[in-house]
Amino acid sequence: MDFELTEEQKMVKEAAADFAKNTLAPRAEEFDQNEEIPKEIYQDLASLGYMGIMVPEEFGGSNFDFISYILIMEEFAKACAALEISISVHNSLVCDAILRFGTSEQKKDYLPILAKGGKIGAYSLTEPGSGTDAGSLRTSAVPKDDHYILNGTKAFVTNAGIADLFVVFVSTKPELKSKGISCLLAVKGTEGFSVGANEKKMGLKGSDTRELSFSDCKISKMNLLGKENEGFKIALSLLDPSRIAVGAQSIGIAQAAFDEALKYSKERVQFGQPICNFQAIQFKLADMATQIDAARLLVHRAAYIHSQGVRCSREAAMAKLYASEVANRVVNEAVQIHGGYGYMKEYAVERYFRDARVTEIYEGTSEAQRIVISRLLLKD
Repeated sequence: MDFELTEEQKMVKEAAADFAKNTLAPRAEEFDQNEEIPKEIYQDLASLGYMGIMVPEEFGGSNFDFISYILIMEEFAKACAALEISISVHNSLVCDAILRFGTSEQKKDYLPILAKGGKIGAYSLTEPGSGTDAGSLRTSAVPKDDHYILNGTKAFVTNAGIADLFVVFVSTKPELKSKGISCLLAVKGTEGFSVGANEKKMGLKGSDTRELSFSDCKISKMNLLGKENEGFKIALSLLDPSRIAVGAQSIGIAQAAFDEALKYSKERVQFGQPICNFQAIQFKLADMATQIDAARLLVHRAAYIHSQGVRCSREAAMAKLYASEVANRVVNEAVQIHGGYGYMKEYAVERYFRDARVTEIYEGTSEAQRIVISRLLLKD
């Protein structure tokens, strides 16, 4: 069994780590306080190929493999989880969706400009009344002539305020429930399509999260992604890689928190010696490091299976479940090791603590992951 990365993957990881350390990390606190990531950051990312990580070269992308993508996401999340989730949604839920399900015209029209950062993508499945039960979404798309008329509301849409192109799931045959859902590409600025105010969140404050509203909004049938009434299949097929990416984000946050806790434990002196000399602290650090390693192996296993073109729903759910729970345990211990200072905003672990919480919620709650895992186990 080979746990080694290829030379190319090592180079990709090193380059991402360098950019994250020198460009993202120094400004992460600024992004958090301002609840905004400046547009020039996305242009910097585009110039380095990070806006089209898995997009083929023929469409202007970097053509990296999925494992390289996961390595990049971990490094970005270690520096700034808010920026990472924005880039993750753009790459794996928009670019990859078009690459896998788009027509040749849609690929030519959208992938080059997305890969070059000319447009930013957003993904919209969740609604105010449908979260885990995504099949019960109510945003309607009624066919009329050569277009659909959309009405409804979407919630918690990452990148909504900065995005130009939206992957939107709608009900085209409500009587069929999940089997009557379709996927459309919606362009910002279309009449009847509006974006709400930026949500005030506990963590990941730099990422833009808003509500979408459609009121008699006309979307051309040419913007149908995949086949009509097969949108739910698209949503499910995108879940495995996106859950693996959340696992990578969780590892990045956990690793950052661990690094800060380890550093602090060597500097903080109590009772005449650094607190890292105390066994209580040493055991915390040992447990944190072990859990991060285990989570990383689960995520990399799932990433490898997915990269082979094999379905990995169980492995992706396991990776996401364990990594997100590890992230929350590790950041909690990192704050504890910092003591009172860990509760103060001037210390990065306070931000990691807030950022980690959502990893157990989005892309399927921990409870939903356990449902997926248990059902697949019982099916075997």
